[in-house]
This record gives sequence, C-alpha cells and structure tokens, in this order.
Amino acid sequence: MKLAGHDLAIGYSDRVVGRDLNVALSTGEVLALLGPNGAGKTTLLKTLLGLLVAKAGEVRLGERPLQDYSAGERARMIAYVPQVHNATFAFTVEAIVLMGRTAHGNLFSRPTAADRAVAARALERFGIAHLSDRPYTNISGGERQLALLARALAQEPQFIVLDEPTASLDFGNQGKVMREIRALAQSGHGVLFTTHDPNHAMRAADRAFLLRQGARIAEGAVADVLNREQLEALYGAPVETVTDLAGRSAFLPG
Repeated sequence: MKLAGHDLAIGYSDRVVGRDLNVALSTGEVLALLGPNGAGKTTLLKTLLGLLVAKAGEVRLGERPLQDYSAGERARMIAYVPQVHNATFAFTVEAIVLMGRTAHGNLFSRPTAADRAVAARALERFGIAHLSDRPYTNISGGERQLALLARALAQEPQFIVLDEPTASLDFGNQGKVMREIRALAQSGHGVLFTTHDPNHAMRAADRAFLLRQGARIAEGAVADVLNREQLEALYGAPVETVTDLAGRSAFLPG
C-alpha cells in the first residue's frame, strides 16, 4: 500500500508554501524528508496526513483519495508523532500510550485488557515501561517523545509519520529511535520522518526527499541523493564528508 501526494500545492489560507510536489511512501520502507527551517517540511507532512487540505493536487491512501476516508479510518491507517506536544493534564504515561488505542474504539470507551497489553508492549519496546505510572507532565522532554512514539505504535497503523523524532532526545536515545524506525519498516510499516541530520537519514532511511523553499531539489535512494554537493545546495552552507575505515560516510557542517 502507498501513501502518496500527487502534484501537490501546499500551504495555508493566506499563502502557498510549496508547489508541484510528488511524494510517495510504501509500506515496508523509510523515507526521510530533509530541508532547512521554513522549507515546508511540516506543512507537507500535515497535508499528507489530511490535517491541511491540499491547495492543488491530491493525496491518496492506497487506491482511494485520502479525503474519502473517515477520521477513524485514517487513524487506523496512519499515526502521527508531532515535534512538540505540551500536555496540560497530568495523565500517566500509560494513559498517553493508551490514547493510541482510541483509533480502534472511541474516546469514551474503557481500555480493554487487549488494549492494555498492546500499550504495555509499546512501552516495553521503547524502554519506558518503568515510567508507566508516572505523570506525563513530570518526565523529561526526551521521555515524552518516547511516550509519543509508543502511543503511535499502539495505534497499530500501516504508516507512521514523525516530525523531527529525535529533536529532544539525548545521543543514546537518538540511536534507539533510529533503530526502531528501521525495525518498524522491517515489520511492514511505512515510515516518513523529517530530520535536520543527514546522518540519521543515511542510517535509517531507504530514500530521501530534499525540500528547499517549497520545491523538491532531489529525491531518491539515500546513497544517491545524500552527498556533499546536494546537501550544500539544500542548506546553502558548506558541508564536509568524512569516511571511516569501513568506508561509511558521515556529514559535518563545514
């Protein structure tokens, strides 16, 4: 199955942010979306999710236009992890993760034993089961991000869309999230994530989509797209390439 945008123009009521965008994500693969601040990455994500209406073009989920799916159907197919989430009520971490199960019931139904088992597995997978009874408002920003990832997994979707999933994580947890992104693809999910770090894309993604000022400047396999010349064009800044003894490359700001 594919989640795809065709000939998209994206933006808001008062402005267009990007035009002529074609992007597709299949189940079983990871797509990394890279670009400088203000490039339109989050706007594109929200359009693919149906949170923003395309100003032109169409988003399709499988064989149907995304707009033909009900909100509940979308929630069972696509999970979204935003970059920033500020809770105002001290739900427990378990309760936050269980919210992902509302896609399979409703907001007012009590969680079943099966729902709690799914949430427990998601908490365990991200190494935060010990936080289950802690108030979400009393844990660190990095721990909150892991809880949101667990909530997305608890939805049991086919696609997971993440907006800068490592932005508030320490070095070790960044590695954990990158490993989990690969594992999600290997288990059949389609994963789309935005990042400012091309090294994360090199590690976790199959393909990369480079977006600058609302326009695609390159797309393809990470090994073909992520190189010094393309990244310098993307960010308008010098980039240094380093290679280890095993022949693996990494990128540093020049």
